[in-house]
Amino acid sequence: MSTLRIVWLYPDLLSTYGDRGNLLVLAHRARTRGIDVEPMQVRSDQRIPHTADMYLIGGGEDGPQAVAAERLLDDGALNRAAEAGKPILAICAGYQLLGESFYANGRAYAGLNILDLRSDRGPSRAVGEIAGDAAPQLGIGPITGFENHGGRTHLGEAVQPLARVTAGVGNDGATEGAWAGHVIGTYMHGPALSRNPRIADLLLAWAVGTDPAHLPPIDDTWPERLRAERFQAVTAAQ
Repeated sequence: MSTLRIVWLYPDLLSTYGDRGNLLVLAHRARTRGIDVEPMQVRSDQRIPHTADMYLIGGGEDGPQAVAAERLLDDGALNRAAEAGKPILAICAGYQLLGESFYANGRAYAGLNILDLRSDRGPSRAVGEIAGDAAPQLGIGPITGFENHGGRTHLGEAVQPLARVTAGVGNDGATEGAWAGHVIGTYMHGPALSRNPRIADLLLAWAVGTDPAHLPPIDDTWPERLRAERFQAVTAAQ
């Protein structure tokens, strides 16, 4: 691969709690390994390129989330990317709209049906640190992030939870996020990849067609210090 093209979708609608940092983390970790990167920001009034290698979508409020879902459904490129096996990382509102349906503005909206899940409103807002034990098949270790959402997400049989919750709420107090194929959805802000560099490397490995273990190692001293500090804070609060 000569250039890795990473698309950040709809930053004008879905970009809260530092979600742009996921794009920066991926670009940095790729370039550190000698992989040329072309980060692309595609606004909601633009067509989504079909030739990208990875797609990112962030979180946002109810109104922008509903608009984003309508425009993504009309465009169709993200569904085709998922069908082609392109890596997709979706955060919070972006995660919800990848499912069958989500709740916003007091009613249900159709989602993209990329992941077998649906989201509705929970009894209370989930705000604060979230941590969990990730699916062992992914090889990403424990996860850490920050959540702020009023929804609850119910997983179907065709997806697996990204992690089992050890602190926070996530989907429903028991599981957090979901994954299927090369698509990962999560409620973790933070941004998610600054706290979980192994997820970043998993996405990069999928994009370049290799195993994460085959990526050249890089210095993760500071990300690991951040992770240790966040896990310690969660433990102290329990």
